[in-house]
Amino acid sequence: MNHPDDSPHVTLRCQDDTSVGVRFADRSASDGYCVQYAVELWAPGMAARLDGAVAWIRGSDLAPFLAGLAEDFRGWDGERTWQTHDGDLAVTAVHRSGGHIGLTWTLRPWRRSAGDWSASATTWLEAGEAMRSFAADIGRFLAWEPAHP
Repeated sequence: MNHPDDSPHVTLRCQDDTSVGVRFADRSASDGYCVQYAVELWAPGMAARLDGAVAWIRGSDLAPFLAGLAEDFRGWDGERTWQTHDGDLAVTAVHRSGGHIGLTWTLRPWRRSAGDWSASATTWLEAGEAMRSFAADIGRFLAWEPAHP
């Protein structure tokens, strides 16, 4: 999971165990409607990478889902879930006492050539400013447009 330092990416490490994390990287605009990107997930004894995840520029995507979690920093009951249209990336959010949000990231490639596998890890972060900052970082990452010469 090596990336040049200047390559656009967003990394979230679990506040409870920094050996657990998720990274969004290698984005590219395929057309005016979506952005493709990779998601890397790691935890002790496990590393997984999903290439070709798609964020639709218009519609309900990951950035608005995360922003909604940040707005509800005081908490909610049960789980909230989001997944890509293809179902290859899913996030389940829970709120625990003490003002923390658990995000369980699940990678499950739908393409047959990738084989049948899935990987999940949970990152915890502070429900207030940390969640707001992460949501904003993802929003900027997924809103990327290539520079024009």
